[in-house]
Amino acid sequence: MSMSPRERVLTTLRRKRPDRVPKEFSLSPALYEEFKRRTGEDSPADYFRLEPRHVGIAASRSVRDFTAYLGDVPEVDHHDEWGVGAIMAGFHHFERMVHPLRKAESPREIAAYPWPDVLAPYRWQGVADAVERWHNRGFPVCAGPPGACEGAVYETCWYLRGQEQLLIDLYDNPDLATALLDTVNNTMIEAARWLAQAGVDILRLGDDVGSQRAMLMSPGTWRQWFKPRLGALMKAAKAVKPDMLVFFHSDGYIEPIIPDLIEIGLDILNPVQPECMNPAELKRKYGDRLAFWGAIGTQTTMPHGRPDEVRRVVKERIETLGPEGVLLAPTHVLEPDVPWENIVAFVEAVEAYGVV
Repeated sequence: MSMSPRERVLTTLRRKRPDRVPKEFSLSPALYEEFKRRTGEDSPADYFRLEPRHVGIAASRSVRDFTAYLGDVPEVDHHDEWGVGAIMAGFHHFERMVHPLRKAESPREIAAYPWPDVLAPYRWQGVADAVERWHNRGFPVCAGPPGACEGAVYETCWYLRGQEQLLIDLYDNPDLATALLDTVNNTMIEAARWLAQAGVDILRLGDDVGSQRAMLMSPGTWRQWFKPRLGALMKAAKAVKPDMLVFFHSDGYIEPIIPDLIEIGLDILNPVQPECMNPAELKRKYGDRLAFWGAIGTQTTMPHGRPDEVRRVVKERIETLGPEGVLLAPTHVLEPDVPWENIVAFVEAVEAYGVV
C-alpha cells in the first residue's frame, strides 16, 4: 500500500517497514542556481519528491548592539542575531567567523551579553500553523531549536566563544563554561518545548564533535559537559510530545558516544559519514535501537563517483541499512563540485532500489 511522505518517513524512522525508502538532500547556493537553470523550478524538494519538510521561527524585531563585542574587527561584514560576526570569503561555508565572547573572563560577562529574543512569543506565533499546513499535505515536519547553529549547544557556544577557547574553558575556566553552556542549553530546552507543542515530528539537534579519525574531545569530556545537557533537552521535548523523534547530527567519527546518545533518548543518527564510520557495522550494532539518516558520502561518492558508482552505493546502503530504519541522504549539503548527473543518479537509484 502506498504511504504518504509523512507515513513513509515516520514508519521507517521508527524502524518499521515503509513502502519505499525516503530520501533528502540540500544544495549549496551555486548548485541551487544550477538546479533552477536546468529545471525552471524553484523547489528541489518538490521537484525531486523529497519527503521531509522544515519549519522555523519568525525573524527577530529586536535590534541589538554588538559594537562592544565586534567593534575592534572592522572587517566584519555582518553578524547574526547571536552576535556572531562573519568576514566573507566569496564561497559558501568559507567565511571567517568572529566570536563575540572571545574576550569574556567571567560568568558575569556571560549574563550581561545581549542574548537574542528567540523565546519571545511573537516569534513562534506561526509555527504551529506551518506544521499543520505541511501535515495536511501529507509531509513530515522537522525543526531544530534556533541557535547560532540550528539545534546545537556545543557549536552555538563555540561560535560565540571560539572553539579552542571553549575547550580550554572546560578545564581552566569551568565557571565561565558552565554559565555559557547553561544559558544556551536552557534556551534550547524552552525552544524544544515550543517545537513539541507546535506538533513538529522530528526534533533536529546536532553538534559536530567528531573529526575524520577521532572525536574533537575525549568521550569522558563529552560525557561530563554535554551528555547531561543534551539529555535534558531531549527529555524536555519528549515530555511535551512523547512520540516526537529526536535526530542528532555530528560529522566525523563519534562511535564511542553512540551508546550514550541512545541512553539519553536518541532515535535518529545523522549523517553516518561513511568515510569515518562503517554504516553497515553501525546498523549491526545499533539498528535495533537507532534509525539512520544520511550514509551517502559527500567527500567521496557524490563529488568524485560517476553516476554508476552513485547508483551502486545507494543500492548497497539500502541492502545493508534498510528498508527499515533508513532515510538516505548525502552526508552534508552538496557543494558545487558535485556533478548534476550524480544528483539525478542519487534520486533515481533511491526510487529504483528503495521500493519495498
